[in-house]
Amino acid sequence: MYIPKSFEVKETDAIYDFIENNSFAILFSQKGDNPLATHLPLLLDRDEGCLYGHMAKANTHWENIESEVLVVFSGPHSYISPSWYETPHSVPTWNYVAVHVNGNLESIEDNKSLMKILDDSVSYFESGKPNPWNTSKADINFISNLSKGIVGFKIQITKIEGIWKLSQNHSKVRQEGVITALELRGDDNSKQIAKLMRGNVEKQA
Repeated sequence: MYIPKSFEVKETDAIYDFIENNSFAILFSQKGDNPLATHLPLLLDRDEGCLYGHMAKANTHWENIESEVLVVFSGPHSYISPSWYETPHSVPTWNYVAVHVNGNLESIEDNKSLMKILDDSVSYFESGKPNPWNTSKADINFISNLSKGIVGFKIQITKIEGIWKLSQNHSKVRQEGVITALELRGDDNSKQIAKLMRGNVEKQA
């Protein structure tokens, strides 16, 4: 991933927090000349430095991985208009936050390990809900039959990159102007980018 120095994030905890808060990812791999991609949620194990997930067995992606995989986690993003700057010498751009993870994928088909991935996934994504669901609330035979149609996997992380493109290459005054304009737009992506930018500006104070 191309990352200008002013946008690079190296703090592992910040990147891990981002992955956990934006866990629906795209898994990319290559087989010969054929690129493959699957959209799916992933769990991060910080201690192991691994990602865990599962996909349908009918999705032949898992059978056709011949090299290192790339996982892309995307966060908030927003168009930045040059009309928000105090100078006519500017052009449109886009602010965004993203993380790329490279790693080696190993399929997991034994039932015990697969059920742990499912249980951990449900527990993670149900956490915080007033009446969290868990697999024990479903018929055990029903869950067992469904599990036969999926394959779990583990991705051992070999490389991780983070980019927080938040107008850090502009003056504080210009960043403040962009923040104000984003806040006025009111959509969720704009508000999130404005919040992240505000945090950067406060660090500069």
